[in-house]
Amino acid sequence: MINWEELKHIHVVRKLEEILAQWFNTDIFFVDERGQIRNTRLNDQEKPFKNALTTALFRQEKGQALFRKTLMQANEKIFQGDQSQLSMAGPLGIETFFISRIHIDQEFLGSVVAYSYLEKEPSLEERGHSKSVLESLGFSQQVSVNAIQDCRVLAAAQKKYFYELVDLVAQEIVTFHTEITKREERINALNNQLGNRYSYESMIGKSKPMQELYSLLDKIRKSESTVLIQGENGTGKELIARAIHFNSPRKDSQFVTVNCSAFNENLLDSELFGHVKGSFTGAIKDKKGLFEAAHQGTLFLDEIGDMPIAMQVKLLRVLQQGTLTPVGATEERTVDVRVVAATNKDLKEMVETGTFREDLYYRINVINLVVPPLRDRKEDIPILVDHFLTRGCKEKALPLKSFGKRILEKVFDYPWPGNIRELENEVERLIVLSGSDEKIPVELLSQRIRDFNGAGAKTQGIRVSGKLKDSLEELEKTMIREGLKRTNWNKSRLSKELGISRAGLIMKVEKYGLDKRRIPRPGSSGSNEAA
Repeated sequence: MINWEELKHIHVVRKLEEILAQWFNTDIFFVDERGQIRNTRLNDQEKPFKNALTTALFRQEKGQALFRKTLMQANEKIFQGDQSQLSMAGPLGIETFFISRIHIDQEFLGSVVAYSYLEKEPSLEERGHSKSVLESLGFSQQVSVNAIQDCRVLAAAQKKYFYELVDLVAQEIVTFHTEITKREERINALNNQLGNRYSYESMIGKSKPMQELYSLLDKIRKSESTVLIQGENGTGKELIARAIHFNSPRKDSQFVTVNCSAFNENLLDSELFGHVKGSFTGAIKDKKGLFEAAHQGTLFLDEIGDMPIAMQVKLLRVLQQGTLTPVGATEERTVDVRVVAATNKDLKEMVETGTFREDLYYRINVINLVVPPLRDRKEDIPILVDHFLTRGCKEKALPLKSFGKRILEKVFDYPWPGNIRELENEVERLIVLSGSDEKIPVELLSQRIRDFNGAGAKTQGIRVSGKLKDSLEELEKTMIREGLKRTNWNKSRLSKELGISRAGLIMKVEKYGLDKRRIPRPGSSGSNEAA
């Protein structure tokens, strides 16, 4: 889309406007694809226009309404036609609009409109009719006469230069937009070259929530503080814990993990703090606990919200004093361990209900990291898909596979309650089921993903009962939604396919709330894990 606000800063465009005003007594309007005037000076309290007729029309609401209506008709006419330039009668019938189309990459983005001039000297009857129109809008006879007299008759030679100057304004806008697009592409290319800056070690993600997470991870890189990672299942909490460790001063020491929900209280006690021979049945020899195994390194306590209260007391003692007592032992042992904990539960709420110790909560929650669910970072989905496809095909010694546009749309729309783990498993399944095919078809998607329609239910057919108007609107909405996806949100192309005007399509898109941004293309990454 054109940044209309920026046009006022383009020196060439401003100079061309001044020349057209001085030489031909005309005003220039920028009109977007909807037919809306985008000049930033329209709201000026002082006289904003060169042409007296333009000024008169814009001083009254009725005049403005008539002008805008005629202008929209002119914009629609040049959009539907094949010409890049067009002349059309103005609101009074004797004066003329000259319009030059703004067309970029086969997309109609608006017009440059010059108003107003006369093709020939009007007759007394034509002047009388124009005066009548102005007077019906509430203008005095004198204002009407002056407004009409201010429109200049352009000779054939003058028209040639006039047309060229107006078209030059349109071309400058095209050039400006193209240069901006190229600059953005160069920036994106540089960002791709600096891929490591957008991934924190082995994590993948360029979305804003992930960038915020990377920024926080950078800040705690040299810290020794305890970290609590919160997030839903499958979001990659362990991966983040590993990133914290391997980017910390402890990176050359052990990174040890334990799932607190995988053991009962007695086994977890032994697992974390160790035991001595004979301390319980089956303790046939001394065993070091995970805290001792992680000495001078990092211990990752996954699902800490499932830790029994009695174990929470022991954990708090280790965190506060750096000492522990193995099961069955009498002497304390000193350990130097950094603890990183993770949970998918609301520990604050558990504190309030008495199922999690408040003092332990504040001790482990020195630094809090919240991992965004996949549904809140959907722009990362194409990157993750590309990564999983590349890795999976390499592991299975298969040619690199890819997703078609339709399957990527389905994957993008699905909410992924299982987050990245669910996405990774689905991609692996598709690699296996697609066999030797390099293009994975949408039919191979799991049914829950393929049939998801945005509301968690299966797609229904068009209704065959109820009011006809409702059924027609439902069909219309479906056709437009699917057409937008099929044409990659190219409204010009879709409007022609549907046989309606572009302005009409835009109104329907707004009516049905279908103005969705383009789906990002898959990216790539050379990392080995994903979060």
